[in-house]
Amino acid sequence: MKNFSLLLLMFISFNTFAGQVRIKVSGMVCSMCAQGIQKKFSSQTSVKEISVNMDEKLVTLQIVEGEEISDDIIKKLITEAGYNVSAIERK
Repeated sequence: MKNFSLLLLMFISFNTFAGQVRIKVSGMVCSMCAQGIQKKFSSQTSVKEISVNMDEKLVTLQIVEGEEISDDIIKKLITEAGYNVSAIERK
């Protein structure tokens, strides 16, 4: 029974991802770039917070607990904003 409880807990925690997504973006050069990307992600209900680091060319998304955002949606939104995704990392 103890093993079953542990497995159930692991299953629940994997399916209720609340965390951080770090996206390396190429093509960002100014604060208007950052604003454009923030605007694209602000319409996503799964995204709680968006930060853009121009020096590192990094977009960081804080995800709402129990929600997800797929890599395909991330790539689509970044591409629509006029930039390219180099890498996506989830924590």
